[in-house]
Amino acid sequence: MSTVAEIEAALRHLSAEQLLRVEQALHQQYRQRGGSLIYDDSYGVVTDADLIASAEEAFLAYDKEEAEGAQHRAQ
Repeated sequence: MSTVAEIEAALRHLSAEQLLRVEQALHQQYRQRGGSLIYDDSYGVVTDADLIASAEEAFLAYDKEEAEGAQHRAQ
């Protein structure tokens, strides 16, 4: 079993307080590695991947709305 899979399996058994500590440790790792951090504050970090995922979600919602509007206009 991979380390990532082991970590994921262990997460479901942690308390909310323990999960918060894990989250803080992950944020610290992002901060130490720098690289693609876009935003970093006491609430957490935002990476390039986060921004890409958010943009994709917004574009998909826009495309869906446009398609539904076109379908409605065609009727």
